[in-house]
Amino acid sequence: MNPSPEYDTFRNTSDRNPEKWGEKPYHSLDYMLRQTFGEKVYKVTLNGGMTCPNRDGKIGTRGCIFCSAGGSGDFAANAALSITEQIDSQIAMLSAKRPIHKFIAYFQAYTNTYAPADYLRKIFTEAIMHPSVVALSIGTRPDCLEDDVIALLDSLNRQKPVWIELGLQTIHPRTAQYIRRGYPLSCFEQAVQKLHRHGISVIVHTILGLPGESGEDMLKTMDYLNQKKIQGIKLQLLHVLEGTDLALDYRMNKFRVMEREEYLDLLIDCLEHLDPSIVIHRITGDGPKDLLIAPLWTSRKREVLNLLHHRMKERGSFQGKLLQKGGISWQHHLPPTN
Repeated sequence: MNPSPEYDTFRNTSDRNPEKWGEKPYHSLDYMLRQTFGEKVYKVTLNGGMTCPNRDGKIGTRGCIFCSAGGSGDFAANAALSITEQIDSQIAMLSAKRPIHKFIAYFQAYTNTYAPADYLRKIFTEAIMHPSVVALSIGTRPDCLEDDVIALLDSLNRQKPVWIELGLQTIHPRTAQYIRRGYPLSCFEQAVQKLHRHGISVIVHTILGLPGESGEDMLKTMDYLNQKKIQGIKLQLLHVLEGTDLALDYRMNKFRVMEREEYLDLLIDCLEHLDPSIVIHRITGDGPKDLLIAPLWTSRKREVLNLLHHRMKERGSFQGKLLQKGGISWQHHLPPTN
């Protein structure tokens, strides 16, 4: 089965002019979606009722040190509902505020390929066949992508775009051990290679401000990801959430969280290091207000974004600026097709 026209458009959309991403000085997800689908597209966050090998005892039982009891799916829909019911209920809520026609089905909570392929086929197919869904996004771990799951994702990707979101967080082994990530960097590299062989887009989750990491450490993670030909990235500031082991360390003063001005400067540095073809899927974050311990300034998300854009304008900054200065060739990184 050949990919749909919308699939081809999605895979080939990239503005190589670093100062022409709409009103933003970086290659934002909103810009990419408008270019691809002709209008604003919203995410509906879904819960497939899965767990995680870092919670069920296969690797560990307490999860990653920063992960809440909701498995990073604190904003996801109710797992007791069918996938269609989850989608429809969120569409109804979102559409009540504004006219919306197209949505991304986002499986967010826990590890969303950590289940038998037959079960995954059922829920992913139900999501991707919904008439209002234009793409499928799946959050998972690189050590939970068995060959039969990859084959399923390949099949779905020929119908509508499929994105796999991998929780890398950092490239540094000492930090990975501290946060209890539970897999080596080589596992991530193998997963990216497998997904690329099947033409599946890769989005990587990173966390800025992890305990023990310097600004240089975080920029090394950005430089590393430039070489992996990924299609998207999420830049998430470290949040300390109630009920996590990270919160225990924070209350024992084992580390400090970043102040707003410090974070903005680091974020701009990261963007200037990133290849302009990489789509920025998240550039800040707002943890659940009832769980967020620190930093509390992140709850003012609009204010943070406005300050970021103002600061980038002051600095004449844009995504990939340092790559341009270094004379590195910019390439549009697409996963190879079969």
